[in-house]
Amino acid sequence: MEKVHFTEEKATMLATLYGRAVDARLDRPILGDQAAAEAVDKIDYDWRKFGMKTDAALSVAARAAALDAWTREFLDAHPTANVLHLGCGMDTRVYRMDPPPTVRWFDVDYPETVELRERIYPARDGYRMIGSSVTELGWLDEIPADRPTLVVAEGLTMYLDPEKGRALLRALVERFPSGEMVFDAFSRGAIAVQKINTPVRRSGATLHWGLAGPAELEALGLTVVDAKSAMDLVTPESIDRFTPVARWSLKVLSKIAFLRNMSHLVRCRF
Repeated sequence: MEKVHFTEEKATMLATLYGRAVDARLDRPILGDQAAAEAVDKIDYDWRKFGMKTDAALSVAARAAALDAWTREFLDAHPTANVLHLGCGMDTRVYRMDPPPTVRWFDVDYPETVELRERIYPARDGYRMIGSSVTELGWLDEIPADRPTLVVAEGLTMYLDPEKGRALLRALVERFPSGEMVFDAFSRGAIAVQKINTPVRRSGATLHWGLAGPAELEALGLTVVDAKSAMDLVTPESIDRFTPVARWSLKVLSKIAFLRNMSHLVRCRF
């Protein structure tokens, strides 16, 4: 068993890993991430502290599945692309996507996170992990800039300092010839009421960056081509996997504009 000790912000990556593991162990999972379930079994951690119920785990899986779908579409169109998975945490996306060796895939996160990943996950062709804060931009020099690039960031942007976050996105747009970014983002209102976010509250983490809207991204050289409210990620095919209370809450809360606009998945081109 691997013993881990992370700060509050870094511990949230374990919450999402655990959520995907809970989903994988269900009879009818949304994501079915068996690698996540196997990773949880290898890590010595008090998973109970996250209070991860089945409905919350299904929501985590639905977010990952939506970003996976966009990732798959990009790789189908660009089979020799770069993929940069920023703030990857313990996510197993590279194993779920299983890209061909013609794709160069880079997972970037803090050195201690990469060290844990190296102990838990196997090496594979075309795959490399880089230990660095994503906002310390020197790591970008290690990425070849000769092909279309997909940037994936799940559960990252809201933790960044706004100025450093904007500098990161600007640097990515300037370095690569073309590509896409897919990520989840909170509104400024969501940042203001962040303590209602159970995993964040239980971990003691603090959120910082809330997007003002598409104009903020367009000013950085990005064009928004798709956006989905987090409340739209539960599909008609998966809604019956949630408890009746969760289904009722989703139906009611999605009609309240402030709550509906708190969290989005965004797909941009550059």
